[in-house]
Amino acid sequence: MAGNVPEKGLQLRTLVKESGELELSLIDVPVPEPGDDEIVIRVEATPINPSDLGLLVGAADLSTAKASGSDSHPVVTAEVPKPAMRAMAARLGQSLAVGNEGAGTVVAAGKSEAAQALLGKTVTGLGGEFYAEYRLLNVAQVMALPEDATARDGASCFVNPLTALSFPETMRMEGHKALVHTAAASNLGQMLNKICIADGVDLVNIVRKPEQEKILRDIGAKYIVNSSSDSFMDDLIKALAETKATLGFDAIGGGPLTGQILTAMEAAANMGAEYSRYGSAEPKQVYIYGRLDLSPTVIPPGVGMAWGTGGYLLTYFLQKIGSEGRERLRKRVMAELKTTFASHYTAEISLREALDPDTLRTYNEKKTGEKYLINPTL
Repeated sequence: MAGNVPEKGLQLRTLVKESGELELSLIDVPVPEPGDDEIVIRVEATPINPSDLGLLVGAADLSTAKASGSDSHPVVTAEVPKPAMRAMAARLGQSLAVGNEGAGTVVAAGKSEAAQALLGKTVTGLGGEFYAEYRLLNVAQVMALPEDATARDGASCFVNPLTALSFPETMRMEGHKALVHTAAASNLGQMLNKICIADGVDLVNIVRKPEQEKILRDIGAKYIVNSSSDSFMDDLIKALAETKATLGFDAIGGGPLTGQILTAMEAAANMGAEYSRYGSAEPKQVYIYGRLDLSPTVIPPGVGMAWGTGGYLLTYFLQKIGSEGRERLRKRVMAELKTTFASHYTAEISLREALDPDTLRTYNEKKTGEKYLINPTL
């Protein structure tokens, strides 16, 4: 291990106890020695994504959050409601590390040529456990950032950019012509709009506030509908009829929205068509890739018989497209890092601040357009 790398570093952990209590803590863990094809990254920037919050907080009631521990090693506890404990069963009693992605400086490297080439470089990586001062990864799990890019620039290179790129890729693979996206003014949604504008793909954006409509108009979005509007369904049907969009990606998950999209797709497909009691034969699909709403997904009658909905995970998509496909998408992310795939952060906080109960409650609200960045060096 290099002389400037300590033997131990802080790591954020999440634990759900059988007693029905969530415990978040900072603990000291050994900084591992890298193998031949491995590197040790000093983590300097790691985002808080909704997918991270699913592991970090789970179904805990943060209104009950209490702080304890010390200034250097804080602890936060919160109650997990009894009805939610069944969903937590698989992780009970396990202290788990958090943080899907991040970026930082390579401070130690294994013997291989590929590992040594990254020593001293600023890299971005995917592989979990990034809410920590140091992270060990295989060289295949990282990308070197451009010389003019900082760790902050590259912290969110994987989850949002690759997810946004995967939507039009899936559209083409499954034979659809246009897309629908919910929570569309998010960081990911803005990236998706830029991709679709550049690639000539029609995109119907669903938001819930006028200020979110403005965000998207300012970057050139053409089709924007507001789910809070009294004319929402009429506006959605009109946009779907114009674009012929039959593939949707829903970040909300629970409640009526997935069903409303499918209903509107069916109504648009039936415009001018001959009546069939089975509905339109046009295949319609909505993938749920997030759970901003944890209530059940409601699919009403009136969607016909040629429809489907299901879960969507970036990991599975990346496995499906193979190494060449993954490399192609990664190259595009690097080439457009400060334009299409630039992320904007509401605040930059330390590992210790991430366990402040008030700060924790704030970033767990997952407000559209708000994104927090952890800098473990602070």
